[in-house]
Amino acid sequence: MAHGAIAQTPPTDASLCPDAALDRVQRHRIAPGETLVSLAQQYNLIPATLMGMNPVLRDGSFPVGAEILVPPYNGIRINVPAGTTWAELSATYGIRADVLFEVNGCQPVSSEAFIPGVNWAPGGFQPAENSSVSLDTYPLPEPANALFGFGWQVDMASQIVFHSGVDLQSEVGTPVRAVAAGTVAFADEQGNYGNLVVINHAGGIQTRYAQLDSIVVRQGQAVGAGDRLGTVGQTGDASVSHLHFEVRRNSELGWVAENPTRFFPSMEVGH
Repeated sequence: MAHGAIAQTPPTDASLCPDAALDRVQRHRIAPGETLVSLAQQYNLIPATLMGMNPVLRDGSFPVGAEILVPPYNGIRINVPAGTTWAELSATYGIRADVLFEVNGCQPVSSEAFIPGVNWAPGGFQPAENSSVSLDTYPLPEPANALFGFGWQVDMASQIVFHSGVDLQSEVGTPVRAVAAGTVAFADEQGNYGNLVVINHAGGIQTRYAQLDSIVVRQGQAVGAGDRLGTVGQTGDASVSHLHFEVRRNSELGWVAENPTRFFPSMEVGH
């Protein structure tokens, strides 16, 4: 499974459609010693998902004994106005209509829906704003074929996963370049990411370069657009050599993944 991915058990019924996400919500009674962060980690969620599903958690409290709702993966539950279509919800939240259809049990739109991969925030969902930062230097010497795109995908194990970046096919040893000026926030091995470089840019934008074979920068180093960060590899959970590239935006909920194709349209799968 790709790093940064949230797995969903493959459907086994004859319709090949999973049960609706809202039908798979679990109930959890808060035990002494548990925290919002520890419980989110236990269920492979982010804290914002639990806050969105449970208003009792939104004031910073975590009351022992309270029963809370835990969805099967990250996302938000919404009330849907009568007459709304999956296509309209797709346009609002930036999630493919067919994915919304399947995540909600392959049924017509009802009064409630679950929107996967969208973070809850105080005041409600807000579409991502255009960044004032220009990410206009491609991270490889030449545009590459996208093996695995951003968002909800079906991986090689037939699991539905949320992929937080784009995997760009390239040979081991190919130079990897910074897409814009910034400061190296991390440069080391990091679990499923393998060898990872993280760069913080102006305007609250961060880029990540993973699965590297080698790293030639260090934490705290200032880099310019086009500067070499390392080389393509096959480290971490990579099954083939590629560059895993992410764009993230800083928010109250942490570094939230954005679709890299907003900045680099050629990274779209099949482009």
